[in-house]
Amino acid sequence: MRCVCFNLRKATRAVTQVYDRALQAAELKITQFTLLSVLNHAGPVPMQRLAEYIGMERTTLTRNLRPLERKRLVEILPGDDLRLRNVSITAKGKRALEKALPLWEAAQDRLEAELGHDTWDRIRKGLSQVTGKARAMS
Repeated sequence: MRCVCFNLRKATRAVTQVYDRALQAAELKITQFTLLSVLNHAGPVPMQRLAEYIGMERTTLTRNLRPLERKRLVEILPGDDLRLRNVSITAKGKRALEKALPLWEAAQDRLEAELGHDTWDRIRKGLSQVTGKARAMS
C-alpha cells in the first residue's frame, strides 16, 4: 500500500511494541517515558506548549498525562493565567525515569543495531522532513 499515513502508523505500532515490552519492568509505556523525559529536560511547561512540542493534540496529551498524574509521576498546576495549566515531573517521576532509562537504552540500541546506523540516520532525517512538510500543509 502506498498510503504514507498507513505505512508510518504501521511502523510506529511495531516500534511502540518493542519499547513497551522493554519498559514493562519499569511499569511505563513508551508514550509515558517520552513525556517524563521531555518534562525532565524542559522543567515546568505550559500544557499547550508541551502539546505543540511533541506534536500531539491537547486533548490527547491530557488523556496521556492522566495515568502519570494518578501515579504522582507528574503534577498539573494552574499557571499565572487561570486558563493555562503547567505540567511538571515530580521527584517520584524522576525516579521512575531513572529506572526506565537503561531499559529504554537497551531497546534503542537493539533497534539501531538491527536497522544499522546508516539506515537509521536516513530514516530519522526522512521522518524529520515528513514532519516538516506535513506541518506546513496543515
